[in-house]
Amino acid sequence: MASPDQGELKRTPLYDLHVELGGKIVPFAGYEMPVQYPAGILKEHNQTRESAGLFDVSHMGQAWLIGDGADAALETLVPADLQSLKPGQQRYSQLLNDEGGILDDLMVTRPADPALADRLYLVVNAACKDQDFALISEKLAGKATLQPIDESALIAVQGPKAVDAAARLLGETLRTQPFMTQTAVEFEGVTCLVSRSGYTGEDGYEISVPNDKAVALTKAFLDQPEVDPIGLGARDSLRLEAGLCLYGHDIDTTTSPIEAGLTWSVGKRRREEGGFPGADVVQKQLAEGVSRKRVGILPEGRAPAREGTVVTDADGNEIGKITSGGFGPTAGGPVAMGYVAIDFAKVDTPINLVVRGKSLPAKVVKMPIVPQRYYRG
Repeated sequence: MASPDQGELKRTPLYDLHVELGGKIVPFAGYEMPVQYPAGILKEHNQTRESAGLFDVSHMGQAWLIGDGADAALETLVPADLQSLKPGQQRYSQLLNDEGGILDDLMVTRPADPALADRLYLVVNAACKDQDFALISEKLAGKATLQPIDESALIAVQGPKAVDAAARLLGETLRTQPFMTQTAVEFEGVTCLVSRSGYTGEDGYEISVPNDKAVALTKAFLDQPEVDPIGLGARDSLRLEAGLCLYGHDIDTTTSPIEAGLTWSVGKRRREEGGFPGADVVQKQLAEGVSRKRVGILPEGRAPAREGTVVTDADGNEIGKITSGGFGPTAGGPVAMGYVAIDFAKVDTPINLVVRGKSLPAKVVKMPIVPQRYYRG
């Protein structure tokens, strides 16, 4: 979980509902957000794995990038192939610095509506959105215009039964909506943008809904028998088991997409052509390999290995560090991810974790630690 920002905290349009539902409110990325509800993190985690959970992700940054050629313009800042996006398609990418380090990760969508053909829809991390939007606006000045979307909330409904609730409320066509696509639906007379994506490893949707309908849509979902509210605590254990990176922890300005195991997100054309910040570093890593890599780690005992835990080899030499770790309810024990020297990155490699001064056995495991269950269409 990202460190809470200092200063005045913001509230999403769902804040009062979180309080009404008994949410335990904590500072997170500059916002007052629910970390858990009365059911508790363990039950919320299992609810999402077994049925469906609703998450308020309105703190994240939404924006339009407007202009003919906005895709080509944004490609000067990210390594994804955006020009090949078809209407309605969504793609994961990263804003990079000149060293190939990750400034933030983001989702980029080409709207399905032909009337919006001149723009891309962006979603960035809450803690980074101000700097992201400033960077994009400055770098793409004269080529495309960034327009933050402040008038809409963002909610996620995740879990194997999310499809039933979403189809019942927003239309049966959502049942067969392919993974990583976006479509527009109507709810109480307003247009909502529905992406089939999420951050838990489960099937589900992220829904951009106008602020004045956010509470009504959230309550409508919570009235469905499959859906319960879920806080930040369970969101973190779900994404950790699913092997998904948390910005500021598993990826940051010192890690490249290749080191982070995100090579799949670097477009084939972009690997060859370059043309994005840090392209020389990324291309060299692709050609020659990396010296360290993000891996899944399974401690053999019951003690969780938290962020910052030192990873050593059998002789006690430091070979890496944990970037995310905790208890995985579905995995049934402690789970973690982190960076290790490339010689130790192979699955099943035995390693040690220094927890409270003790060297505890662990091993490198394949990610995701809990299988992802996206609907692929």
